[in-house]
Amino acid sequence: MLLFLAMFVVALVFSSIGFKKYVWFISIGYGFSVAAIGVALLITGREQLTAGTACACVLFILYGLRLGGYLAFRELRSSSYNSKMKTEIKSGDDMSVVAKCAIWMSAALLYACETSPVIFRLANGSGTDALLIIGMIISAVGLIVETTADLQKNAAKKVNPKRFVDTGLFRIVRCPNYFGEMLFWTGVFVGGITIYAGPLQWIVALLGYVGIIYVMFGGARRLEIRQNKSYGNDPEYRRYVKTTPIMIPLVPLYSVEKYTWLVA
Repeated sequence: MLLFLAMFVVALVFSSIGFKKYVWFISIGYGFSVAAIGVALLITGREQLTAGTACACVLFILYGLRLGGYLAFRELRSSSYNSKMKTEIKSGDDMSVVAKCAIWMSAALLYACETSPVIFRLANGSGTDALLIIGMIISAVGLIVETTADLQKNAAKKVNPKRFVDTGLFRIVRCPNYFGEMLFWTGVFVGGITIYAGPLQWIVALLGYVGIIYVMFGGARRLEIRQNKSYGNDPEYRRYVKTTPIMIPLVPLYSVEKYTWLVA
């Protein structure tokens, strides 16, 4: 578990950006923490690296830089986004240091748990096997899906910033970026199934996977509530939400608003 604890420390360092703005613990700090873990694993685990594990680390780097860079650009350059979020996300200025530290440490622990399948593969001296390759393919597809969804949403909003997005991937699922995120981490978890050494590693990996899936559904619920307020009187929007799954294509789950336990 020493390598896992080291990656937890890496996540603590890079997610500490949240002390400037607390939401950054779980946004910009998230992306850059995953990227940093990927780099740190390439360095610390270089003697155990195989072509497969090296590629898995590179996927973390690509994922983290894309997400962290996208979120940083949106936070720092998009005045429309910031003005909208001021009314929907608390600034955290009145949050105690203890509360901020609790968020910081729990977020960093989640990031270490999410990446733990690759951490444990290196720590256990496991090489490349079929499940790792299958997992990386799933993760790569997820990365492509969420990147494409973000690009399509940005393009649609430039054309009509006041209309909901129902083009491209948004035709088949209302939150394709969250779906891509879930695919990415599903691939990471699947890639480690054959190498967990004992119950503790299984528990850590499961906590990371279940945790990020919960966070994604919580994010979808927040988005749904926000969109219902903005577009709820639009007949086209009402038709769209009744016929397009919210999170997973072809799975007839059209709303998560009523699930109040999704508070992430």
